[in-house]
Amino acid sequence: MGDHLIQANPYDTAGDDMLEAYTPLGFLAARTERVRLGAMVTAVTFRPPSLLIKAVTSLDVLSGGRAWFGIGAGYNETEAQAMGLPLPPTKERFERLEETLRLARQMWAGVEAPFEGVHYRLEHPTNRPNSLCRPHPPIVVGGAGEKKTLRLVAAYADACNLFDIPGRGDLLRRKLDVLAGHCQAVGRPFGEIEKTISSRLEADETPTAVAERCAAFAELGIDHIVMIVDGAWTVEAVERVAAAAGLVAHPA
Repeated sequence: MGDHLIQANPYDTAGDDMLEAYTPLGFLAARTERVRLGAMVTAVTFRPPSLLIKAVTSLDVLSGGRAWFGIGAGYNETEAQAMGLPLPPTKERFERLEETLRLARQMWAGVEAPFEGVHYRLEHPTNRPNSLCRPHPPIVVGGAGEKKTLRLVAAYADACNLFDIPGRGDLLRRKLDVLAGHCQAVGRPFGEIEKTISSRLEADETPTAVAERCAAFAELGIDHIVMIVDGAWTVEAVERVAAAAGLVAHPA
């Protein structure tokens, strides 16, 4: 689910309902058995890094190892001003993002040595109980910036999250090529990273059309599609996505 305090979907209105992410994720952990649980994605400025890492760890423990860690640099100035959230300059946000990723790796490794960064300093980072998912919950870095975001994906993440821009398959190919280059630079196999994309379910879109879109993404190298809708999900929309998933799994 998205992690915002006010509705950030540009197709909705700021007055629409919006739940803070980690409380309902904990609720879902108790009400489900198989679904993976995580935010898509949390802005690094929303919570102190140790608190965020502990929240994801707690979610992983309580769900039996089903959590993921979705994080990004953040961007929403309107939300930050409305809710009194910090939103430092872009350069600083990316510095904080990289330090948080480093700290997450350290805490999930069980290393309690002092952490020294430019923005974060922890005397004794402790993460007990540690995550059930080992070596750590899957790390998803959201965004498509070629110089910073995709470099951080290659260095620290298990998955990227790109954006569906209709009619721009060429741009998506470029982003994946850039990511492959960053992987090569750090000596990491490109195939280790799960390639995800966020794509919008249109109000009148049929399951067949959705399945065809999924097939097109797969040809471009995408492994996982995160489907979003305008407004709240309805039973009918979920059923359409489920039908499309069935067509993808069992094509005619």
